[in-house]
Amino acid sequence: MDEFINTTINGLSSGAIYALGAVGLSLVYGILKLVNFAHGDFMTLGGYVAFAINVSAGAPLWVAIVGAIAAIAVLGLVSEATIWRPMRRKGAGVMQLLLLSIGLAFVIRNLILFQWGGQPRSLDVDNLQSWNLFGDVQISAIQLTVIVTGVVVILIVALMLKTTLIGKTMRALSDSFDLAEVSGVNTRRVVTYTWLLAGSLAGLAGVLAAIYTTLTPNTGFLLLLSIFAAVVLGGIGDAYGALLGGFALGLIQEWSTNVVEPTYKEAIGFLVLIVILLVRPNGFFGRAKTV
Repeated sequence: MDEFINTTINGLSSGAIYALGAVGLSLVYGILKLVNFAHGDFMTLGGYVAFAINVSAGAPLWVAIVGAIAAIAVLGLVSEATIWRPMRRKGAGVMQLLLLSIGLAFVIRNLILFQWGGQPRSLDVDNLQSWNLFGDVQISAIQLTVIVTGVVVILIVALMLKTTLIGKTMRALSDSFDLAEVSGVNTRRVVTYTWLLAGSLAGLAGVLAAIYTTLTPNTGFLLLLSIFAAVVLGGIGDAYGALLGGFALGLIQEWSTNVVEPTYKEAIGFLVLIVILLVRPNGFFGRAKTV
C-alpha cells in the first residue's frame, strides 16, 4: 500500500504537467484546428526562460515562473500574428500547418541549443527536502510544489472556461468557428486570448517540468507524445477532457511501475490508451465529428 501511494504521488506530479500542457494544446486545436507540434518546445523554452531568471540572474523562483509564463504567452501571440493568421488567410490546409508547426519546433529547439548548450540544467530548488507522511510514504518539496501549483491552476482554468464570458466563447468557437463568427463573436479577439492562455499554460508546464526533472533542449519534445496522448484520451479538442486525460495518463504510467520495470511505463500508458479508445473511440468527453 505504501508503494502504491508513493507511485500515486509520482503520477499526480507528472499528471499535473501533462494536464497543463494538454489543455493549451487542446484549446488551440479545438478552436483553430491546428495540431501544434511546437507546443512541447514552447514548454522547453519556458523552462529555459525560468532558468535564465532563477539561476543566471539569481531571482526567486516565483519571479522565474511569472517571467516564463509571460514570455511564452508573448511567443504564442507573435507566432499567431506572424505565422498562423497569415497562413489561415491564404487558405493553408492541415498538412501545411502541420509541417509549419514541426519546422517551428525545430527552430525553437536549435535556438535553445545555440543559446544554452545541450548539457542538463536545473533550477535553484531544494532537491533534498521531503516529508514522511506515514510508514514509507514520502512526498518531496518538489512534488508538493508541482502538484499544488498544477491543481490550483487547472481548477482556475476549468472555472474560467465554465463561468466567464471569454471561456464560454472559447468553447463556442471550439464547437463551430464559422457559426460563432456569423453570430457576431469577435473571433480574432478570442483567438488572441486562446494563444495567451495556451502559451501561459505551456510556459508554466515547462517550468514545472524543469523543477520535477532536469532541463534539456529535448525536455518538451519528450513530453509531447504523452501530452498528445492525454489530449486524445480526454477527447480531441475538449479542454476538460485534456485535464482529465493528463492526470489519468500520469497515474496509469506510474501505477504500472508497481508491476513492471519503470522503463516500460510509457508503453503501458499507451497500451491502456489503446484499450480505452477501443471502448470509447472519441475519448472520455470527445464527440464524433466529421472531418
